[in-house]
Amino acid sequence: QVRLVESGGGLVQPGGSLRLSCAASGIIYFRLSVLDWYRQAPGKQRELVATITSGGSTNYVDSVKGRFTISRDNAKNMVYLQMNSLKPEDTAIYYCYGQNSWGQGTQVTVSL
Repeated sequence: QVRLVESGGGLVQPGGSLRLSCAASGIIYFRLSVLDWYRQAPGKQRELVATITSGGSTNYVDSVKGRFTISRDNAKNMVYLQMNSLKPEDTAIYYCYGQNSWGQGTQVTVSL
């Protein structure tokens, strides 16, 4: 059974940084999996923020390009999202997604 557990969210001021982590278990051949970070802001649909392939290629939604970085550690079955220059519009619940499974989410709030 796949289990994804996010951590690292919190309250940060505009311009600040956070690093989200996602610990994965139960994924067969983790190193071959495509992994994503999504987010959902209040009243909005869940959107894909960043993707990392098994080969390490990455892709980002335009609104976070240059500010967010997705990475993975296959030895630890972990995926990360480094978020810099955070803006109030980045406020959302952030979810890890892989092998058709979702984590429970971690809240990120960007506010003074």
